Amino acid sequence: MTKPHPLLGKLTADEFLANYWQKKPLLIRGAIPNFEPPIDGDDLAGMALEEEVESRLVIGNEWKLEHGPFDLDRFKTLPKRNWSLLVQGVDLWIPEVADLLARFDFLPPWRKDDIMVSYAEDGGNVGPHFDYYDVFLLQGFGQRRWQIGQWCNENDKLNEKSQLKVLKHLDVTEEWLLNPGDMLYLPPMVAHHGVAVGQCTTFSVGFRAPAATEMLDDLATELLSRDITPKHLTDPPLTAALANKPISKAYVRQVKELLLEVLDDEQLLAEWFAQFMTEPKYPSLVSMTEECRSAALVNLSDDDKQQSIIHYVNGQKQET
Repeated sequence: MTKPHPLLGKLTADEFLANYWQKKPLLIRGAIPNFEPPIDGDDLAGMALEEEVESRLVIGNEWKLEHGPFDLDRFKTLPKRNWSLLVQGVDLWIPEVADLLARFDFLPPWRKDDIMVSYAEDGGNVGPHFDYYDVFLLQGFGQRRWQIGQWCNENDKLNEKSQLKVLKHLDVTEEWLLNPGDMLYLPPMVAHHGVAVGQCTTFSVGFRAPAATEMLDDLATELLSRDITPKHLTDPPLTAALANKPISKAYVRQVKELLLEVLDDEQLLAEWFAQFMTEPKYPSLVSMTEECRSAALVNLSDDDKQQSIIHYVNGQKQET
């Protein structure tokens, strides 16, 4: 009998993936028993002083947004409550934070994005919102009250006064108070709102979910860089009467077929995807962060009996 996964309470990894992953939220009490956060608010503030580190402050009930790097004096002038400091990619700078990623061994490593750590004074929050990606919210020290609500889409109304994408309405369906070591999993598009109860930190383990437009843009760049004879658009059957007519459905079908023909090369698509998904989060900082994103790919051009593996690291194919 398969044992429960250490991070998922009473669930096995397969049970979680089948019933919760990208399907519904899950609260896991004591996901990491006796959790001792490897970083605190002072550490985060120190990181936020550095130009290379991506950081933000969110202040007050109108969620005023400020981007780092910050001066030390800025932290001395913050109010006593109702503000949050968020630092992206903390796993790239603090090895003990990066070690947390190993606990998520039931998911492909190339799907992982980064660990954002937030520090908040009492009442601090970033407003009710939804994300386009999966996220695990691990409570560090202190407590945070989480509310979850409706499934959202791009048409949900936002608070026009906020610099953040804050939802205008949150229809609360569940509410929990998280303590150190508790963890909340949220699939994409689920409305949620977390408010600090006293001082607290939260570790947000996010997973990459690139938009189709982002992928198409990157794929087009990759195709242009390759020594491939390009295919060109040809006309569907024409008549003189069509010369002054709007673009016909036949032309649209012709364009679609041309583009699909490009995408039909599975080996090319697989190689591009492995390259794309292993691109470093901050390419210009790799020498400092020593970031290493990797993936293995089955060579689809091999026959079934002798399939080889291609390895990609930081967007580069590794020669063997």
